[in-house]
Amino acid sequence: PLFVTWKKIVNGGEPRLRGCIGTLEACQLINGFRDYALTSALRDRRFPPIQAKELPNLECTVSILTDYETANNYLDWEVGKHGIIIEFVDDYNTRRSATYLPEVPAHEGWTRVEAIDSLIRKAGFSGPITESLRKRIKLTRYQSTLFTMHYSDYASHVKATRGAAPTIAGAKLGNH
Repeated sequence: PLFVTWKKIVNGGEPRLRGCIGTLEACQLINGFRDYALTSALRDRRFPPIQAKELPNLECTVSILTDYETANNYLDWEVGKHGIIIEFVDDYNTRRSATYLPEVPAHEGWTRVEAIDSLIRKAGFSGPITESLRKRIKLTRYQSTLFTMHYSDYASHVKATRGAAPTIAGAKLGNH
């Protein structure tokens, strides 16, 4: 299981999310990375497709997901350590699920309950969030290992190993 996250650095500030898609199913690492790097760059419905001119301002993170465990309840996880998958059936008998990688609740400064409530909304539930609903959640926790590379590091690596900077659709993109 892996996720690929793209972030864009604007005016030297903190990198901002630009795309993030992955799979909770086991996949072959190289093919999974290639497929989800493209999917998260071009098909994340929250953002327009990444354009070549943005590349110098991007960093890419691959999250390899490990250590899946069924939690005892919706609070049986640690902010910053565990990613979480919630699954529940709502009052209309609709099965719902959603996940956050470990860094998301920590980055947002959420408590466990705030993260759970946000995930319930992410899963598409728009009704009132009650303690009864939270207690119906099946929660799976996991951990992840992150690998991040900024475009400039990638371009330097390509230049060192191939003798030329990377090109995109015939347009040469050097270090900017």
